[in-house]
Formats: sequence, C-alpha cells, structure tokens
Amino acid sequence: MEEIAGQLNLDILRVVLFGPESTGKTTLAHQLSAHYKVPWVPEYAREFLQAKYDATNEVCAFEDLIPIAKGQMNLENKAAMMAKQSGALLIICDTDLLETQVYSEIYFNNKVDSALAEAAQSNKYDLYLLTYIDTPWEPDDLRDKPHEREALFKRFKTKLENNSLPFSTLKGNKSERFHRAIDEIDALLKTHAARS
Repeated sequence: MEEIAGQLNLDILRVVLFGPESTGKTTLAHQLSAHYKVPWVPEYAREFLQAKYDATNEVCAFEDLIPIAKGQMNLENKAAMMAKQSGALLIICDTDLLETQVYSEIYFNNKVDSALAEAAQSNKYDLYLLTYIDTPWEPDDLRDKPHEREALFKRFKTKLENNSLPFSTLKGNKSERFHRAIDEIDALLKTHAARS
C-alpha cells in the first residue's frame, strides 16, 4: 500500500473549505487567509490535473488520486510548518483528502484506493466550511457536472454527517459567505483560547 504523509502533529487549527466544484471555495480560502493573515493551502489537484490536461488533453484517472493525495498533504504540512514558525493559530485549506475521496466515489463508481481512504479518515480538521451551490457555475477545463450540483452537494454533506465532522454550511453571496465564515472561525478561535 502506498504511503501518504499524515498531518504534522502541530498545535494549530485547521479549517477546510469543502463542497462541489464551482462553489467559491478557492475565492473564500484566499479571503480568509488574507483576513486572518495565515497560510493558505491550495488545491493540489487543480495544478496536477490542469498540467495533465494541457499536456495530454486527458482528465483525471483513478491512478492519479494517490499522487494528488501526496501532493495535497505535502502542501498542507508545509503550510502548517509556516503557521507554527510565524506564530499563526490556524491554516485555511482549500480542500482535504476527504474531498478527494468523495470525488473518487463519484467518478469511479464508489471505488476508493485503501491508502486514500485510510489517510482521509486519519486526518483531523477543526472546522469544515461546506459551500452551497447558490453560486454561478463557471466552466473550465476540469469542471464537468453543471447539471448535478444538487446531488453532488448532498453527497458532500452526507459525508460530513456520516463521519460526525464539525461543519457549517455557507450560503449567499460572496460577502455573506465571508462574514458567516468569519463568525464560525472566530467562535473556533475563542473556544481554542478558552481551552489553552
């Protein structure tokens, strides 16, 4: 079984944007990173798959998922180290391995590599911000499910619920989502400070 790096055991909070394609995750991750002045973890899959598409005109294959998971964890652990070294209390993650697992289930008939499933289950995040589908769908080379948004959202929400993960659903325009996310993260920081 292929090894995927685990999360570094650092005393920082991890907030992850979670949800279907074209629901504003990256935009919000940038905004939150800038607001809190903390590291942002980009979505490695976009870089990896865009490079593949540009080179071969091919989309994601099942065997791409482990390299994507490894790349994602490398980025997350680098951001966590940066946060720790700078004294930041949290990092903002554009995605996580559980999202990769959901996409594996969607695109490959519920098939998930056991290493990916194990890594996704072992990682821990303090807050998931689940992005709703009330944003305009914007096409690009990698997005392909404009007519399945409601079904996809339900899959992502069910995954969080089935794993008893802490999440808040973000709806509305960019400003409304941003301010709701800040409220949720501020509450998380306050709880963390009370425990410290």
